[in-house]
Amino acid sequence: MSSEPLTFHFKSISALHEAAGMTKPKHTLFSIVRFEDIPKIEAHQRLRLISDFYQITLKKECPCKMQYGQTPFDFDEGVISCFAPKQVSIIEKDFTMAPSGWLLSIHPDFLRSFPLSQKIKTLGFFDYKVNEALILSEDEQKSIEEVFQQIEKEYLLPIDGFSQEVIIAHIDLLLTYCNRYYNRQFITRKVATNELLHNVEKLLNSWFSDTGEKALPTATYLADQLHLSPKYLSDCLKQLTGQTTQQLIHEKLIEHAKDILTTTELSVSEIAYQLGFEYPQSFSKLFKNKTNQTPVAYRQSFH
Repeated sequence: MSSEPLTFHFKSISALHEAAGMTKPKHTLFSIVRFEDIPKIEAHQRLRLISDFYQITLKKECPCKMQYGQTPFDFDEGVISCFAPKQVSIIEKDFTMAPSGWLLSIHPDFLRSFPLSQKIKTLGFFDYKVNEALILSEDEQKSIEEVFQQIEKEYLLPIDGFSQEVIIAHIDLLLTYCNRYYNRQFITRKVATNELLHNVEKLLNSWFSDTGEKALPTATYLADQLHLSPKYLSDCLKQLTGQTTQQLIHEKLIEHAKDILTTTELSVSEIAYQLGFEYPQSFSKLFKNKTNQTPVAYRQSFH
C-alpha cells in the first residue's frame, strides 16, 4: 500500500467547513470555530492539507509532545500554530485532535483593503513548520483566549458596517501577541537555541573544511539539515546572535577565507573556487565589503 498521503486542497472556507462536517460559515471569507464543535477527525491514512487562506489555531490540552528545534518538550498549556495560504500540512495516521481550542480561518480577500493585508505577509511565523509552534504560558494563553472570545462574539453578531473593521482589529491584536510571545520563546528556550547555534556552526565548519568541489552553503541547506523552516532558523539566530542565517554564513565564510589567506599560498581565484564561489570577483567583492580590504591587501598585511 502506498505511503503517499491523500491530498485535500480547500479553495474556500466553506469547502473546509463542509469537509470537516462543521456548520456553514456565517461569512464566506472568515470563520471562527471552537474545537469542541468540530466533529472528531480520524485519519485512516496520511493526509496532506492545503488551504487558500490563513489559519490560526489555538490547541488546548494537546495530547502530544512538541519538538522545539531539535529538542522535544512536554507542555500543559496552549499551543498556537499559524498557517499561510498554500502552506502544506501533513496529518499522520495516529493523529489525535486536541479536545479544545480554536480554529480561525481568514481569506486574504477579507483583509484586502486594510493595512493588515500587508502586515500579515511580513510575519515570519506564518512560514514556520508545525513543529515550530508557539507554546504559551498560562498567562499568555489567557490573553490569547480573550482575543479569540472577542472575535467569536463579533462573528456571532448580525453583520453591520463596522463588523469587518472590528474583527480585523482583533486579528491584528492577536497577531501582535503571537509576535511578542514568539520572541519570548526564543529567549526562554535558550538552551535549545544555544545548541542550535552550535549545530549551525558545526555544519558550516564542516562545509568550509571540505576542499572538494561545491557551491556556497545556503540558508535553505542549513535549515534542511536541522529539520527546520528557513524562516524559523533565521529568526531564531537573529534573536540569539543579532544575525540572520545568511549573515552568519557570510561571517563564517570570511573567517575561513582569512585562515586560508594567511596560512596557504593559494591564489585568490583558487580560494574563491574552494569556498564555493562561481566567480572569483564575487568573492573579492564580498570580502572587501565585510573587511574593507581586498583579499590580496589582507594577505599582504601579514607579511
